[in-house]
Amino acid sequence: MSEELEDGLFSTAADEQRQPRAAGVGRTELRPLAVRMRPESLEEVVGQAHLLGPASPLRRLVEGSGAASVILYGPPGTGKTTMASLISQATGRRFEALSALSAGVKDVRGVIDLARRRLLNGQQTVLFIDEVHRFSRTQQDALLAAVENRTVLLVAATTENPSFSVVAPLLSRSLILQLKPLDEAAIGLLIDRAVTDERGLADTVRLTTDARAHLIALSAGDARRALTALEAAAESALAGASPDAQPADVDLATVESSVDKAAVRYDRDGDQHYDVISAFIKSIRGSDVDAALHYLARMITAGEDPRFIARRLVIHASEDVGMADSTALQTATAAAQAVQLIGMPEAGLTLAHATIHLATAPKSNGVVAALNAAMRDVAAGKAGPVPAHLRDGHYSGAQSLGNAVGYKYPHDVAEGVLRQQYPPDDLVGVDYYHPAGHGHERDLSVRVAKLRKIVRGT
Repeated sequence: MSEELEDGLFSTAADEQRQPRAAGVGRTELRPLAVRMRPESLEEVVGQAHLLGPASPLRRLVEGSGAASVILYGPPGTGKTTMASLISQATGRRFEALSALSAGVKDVRGVIDLARRRLLNGQQTVLFIDEVHRFSRTQQDALLAAVENRTVLLVAATTENPSFSVVAPLLSRSLILQLKPLDEAAIGLLIDRAVTDERGLADTVRLTTDARAHLIALSAGDARRALTALEAAAESALAGASPDAQPADVDLATVESSVDKAAVRYDRDGDQHYDVISAFIKSIRGSDVDAALHYLARMITAGEDPRFIARRLVIHASEDVGMADSTALQTATAAAQAVQLIGMPEAGLTLAHATIHLATAPKSNGVVAALNAAMRDVAAGKAGPVPAHLRDGHYSGAQSLGNAVGYKYPHDVAEGVLRQQYPPDDLVGVDYYHPAGHGHERDLSVRVAKLRKIVRGT
């Protein structure tokens, strides 16, 4: 039996009936509240209506009639493991679960061999892989033939965009189903159910309106986060209440004292990782140095990889500052090198240095706009022959082909620039780079216009 089955991650209702009851809080306190409250049927699932309509691929899988492998993509606490649990209960199937955190290629191949033998007896195997984005390319490639031949029905879960974290051949063999964060109404329903349900707190506590609202706010659409916070608050309330005083009151103060708010609001491996870095970059782009420093502090406090922050600063220096202040790229690159040399916590100062420089620098997207415009033309087929006078002339017979004949050497003139055609014929006169009217590009706009006039002879 896999570790996930052993710790109750995929326990069914029948399994729970065999668990010993613990006084006051339902069947068992040994497993987390979020695990105990995992839906046992589609009727108990909250949210994800866009994926569970009649005859939808996910509903067919849960009901035991679907045949397509799926990759469930979404933030933590939105129901990916729940869906896998329900699929595991579909009739006529055997279920195997692997975690990408601990499984290797040998484990994957072992499950596939077992599934192949089961097929001979008419039994299909569902293989659930949690955190599939953590599998190496070799591990993912080991799944391809089994998924394509339907030796296994793959159900994979990931919090990262599978387009970037899952190999293309596996993507093409699977349906990508995106789960959405739960809304406030859905989280509220789950909290209320956990308070009253026999599997949960069995009415041993009573939530005040303020406490319930705060739990919903803390959850940020993550059901597991909401139930974990509720469980911590309930334990505090029950520990402080007299034995005969039930239900114990869980008020706002109890929730606030029981939950580490910094940890709840920033999940390094979840959506907050992307949301905070996005807000960080957009604050720099918007020249709000104070907001940028706030988001930097949140990432540092949460233990974000400083190399990741430094890489984003280097990218941003060219993407949003560009030629308006070329020293921004130098600062960002130096910061990235310094992070490697000195490490944290001292490297936090270096990251702050670069953040302040980029946030206060004049902004221009001229670099990225110029490259994108040129890339669009190339993609559209505008890639005519290189003008003959620019071609390589350093080989025998080159001049007889007209290569390098007529090339004018710019250093032969005092100005260092002269009239000459450089782009292919169908791109003569096309402007890709458009300097902004501020920062260093204010001067560049004048210089670029003069250079184009000389080079093009216009």
